[in-house]
Amino acid sequence: MNVFGVDIGGSGIKGAPVDLGRGDLAEPRHKVLTPHPATPDGVAGCVAEVVEHFGWSGPVGITFPGVVTGSVVRTAANVDKGWIDLDGGKLLGDRLGLSVTVLNDADAAGVAEMAFGAGRGRKGTVMLLTFGTGIGSALFLDGKLVPNTELGHLELNGHEAEKHASTKVKDDEELSWEHWAHRVQKYLMHLEMLFSPELFIVGGGVSRKADRFMPLIKHVRAEILPAELQNNAGIVGAAMMAAER
Repeated sequence: MNVFGVDIGGSGIKGAPVDLGRGDLAEPRHKVLTPHPATPDGVAGCVAEVVEHFGWSGPVGITFPGVVTGSVVRTAANVDKGWIDLDGGKLLGDRLGLSVTVLNDADAAGVAEMAFGAGRGRKGTVMLLTFGTGIGSALFLDGKLVPNTELGHLELNGHEAEKHASTKVKDDEELSWEHWAHRVQKYLMHLEMLFSPELFIVGGGVSRKADRFMPLIKHVRAEILPAELQNNAGIVGAAMMAAER
């Protein structure tokens, strides 16, 4: 069974049909740049462009980089503030003319990794973190999602963690892998103090380069694994949730 998934990010909007039997993309994904400012109308137009690229006419799951309750957006840290308190599901559903499910982006990635990736079969407390424009988080207890944790906004060294340790910060400040890994280490240690997870899964585009920084992370008791679905996890998880709902 194929269902379409779209992942809205701070820099790009990407999507593809997903084979839910395999937990993988059924076709190569299509990506467009996120408009700036990332207004609701502008983003909706880009989502439509991605979906229409495939001539898709079935249900669509769509991730959003912020808190989503029901289909209403509650926060918008890395996109236009016009999203706040907007019914994103209605906006995007009306624009596409299709059945739409909207959920937090890291939650979608986590759902996919727990079903098909690094978290498969894992019990206890598992935390997925997506490093990109910001830092997203997904928290699981015995495989069940605790939605909308948004732990990238925890305070770390007097700043929001994602303003200190996202990959955007690494690029903007031209940090070495060693320097950035040290920042990520401090963030993981802070999360470990608060939640005591058995496993951290590191996702986002940087997971493709896990060998460059993960061996440099020390003093964290929990196991640390790169996301197996890498930057496709959000697309896969969005499609899974659309099928479920």
